[in-house]
Amino acid sequence: AAMRSRAEVDATLQTAKLNPAELLPVVHCLSFGPQAGGGECCLLQLEPGLCAELEAGRSLIIRGEKDEHAVLCSKDKTYDMKIADTSNMLLFVPGCKTPEELKADQASCNIIHSQIAGFSKNYWELRRCRPKLKKLRKLLMEDPYEGPDSQKDQASTFSKYTTEDLLNLIQASEEEILHQLQVIDACKIEGYWRILDFDYEMKLLNHVTQLIDSESWPLSKVPLCACLEELGSLEPREMIEHILLSYGRKYVDDGEVFFEMHEDKICRAVAQMLLQNAVKFNLSEFEEVWKQSVPEGMTTRLDQLQGLALVDRSSRPETIFLLKVEDLPEDNQERFNSLFGIREKWTEVDITPYIQDLCAEKQTVGALLTKYARSSMLNGVKVYNSRRPIS
Repeated sequence: AAMRSRAEVDATLQTAKLNPAELLPVVHCLSFGPQAGGGECCLLQLEPGLCAELEAGRSLIIRGEKDEHAVLCSKDKTYDMKIADTSNMLLFVPGCKTPEELKADQASCNIIHSQIAGFSKNYWELRRCRPKLKKLRKLLMEDPYEGPDSQKDQASTFSKYTTEDLLNLIQASEEEILHQLQVIDACKIEGYWRILDFDYEMKLLNHVTQLIDSESWPLSKVPLCACLEELGSLEPREMIEHILLSYGRKYVDDGEVFFEMHEDKICRAVAQMLLQNAVKFNLSEFEEVWKQSVPEGMTTRLDQLQGLALVDRSSRPETIFLLKVEDLPEDNQERFNSLFGIREKWTEVDITPYIQDLCAEKQTVGALLTKYARSSMLNGVKVYNSRRPIS
């Protein structure tokens, strides 16, 4: 296209009934460059924090397999990616000067000829979301670690996963993945992340609690060295240390490493062991057996079982059964469908442990219930049931 002259620009302004005195003297004349295809460029809208990440030379990574909705991850956060359409055509003009820059640069020539390198009618919008971590446990549970003598481990055909593999497969940031590996008590064995088989984990925990009992150590001060010394002949030393890390808090006192054992977590594990072999358990019988089964000096309380077991107060006699929050769906609506399938009406106290992890940033359990359930009063107690019929 022929370059426009100043006279042509002024004639156009006159036709458009615009007063040149009210405009900046510099004029951009735009023309489409030979490569101005729309498909080459994508726009991504970033919040200031993410922008700073890129400006500091760090990476943002898009994660997801073919059948998954793409997410974008920084080092420590995960964002949903959605396409937002705009009513205006967005043009990409390299070296384009904004009015602010032009004011500062009064001496610039009063016609600038710019080529449009590309255009777009939409952009990617990012929204902070919960990391999709359910798959992490699912992958590691394909092949739980049953100990060094397990024949199954030698013959296993399942994949094993390094940190690198998990970063490629899980839709979450590196920090969120590493934190979740800690939460689910995974451990690194020969460079691969593994979850201990529950029976093997209980066997290790049993060794440790029996040793604490026989040595009469206080639960708040269990010495690492003595544990490794005493139990090293029964199980690998790194497994003994892993179980202490899983069920205790490590600290150093006078140069020696000790563990303060988590009473709630140990009581919870014992309850899981008792409940996993029964469909339903008479509540008072269970409480009695549970109290007898935990290590000396520990106190069992039903609130230790939040998100692990559910008490049915309406049955006669009252019962308790295993219901693990990690076995429920990750999607909000599916989670509620599944809970209302298990029980028609829930109190807020009972349902909270099973939906707490669905709360987005600054979102409360109450807000979730308002959206996915309807409330009513039952014998003077507020209960929640499904907004939609459950098939």
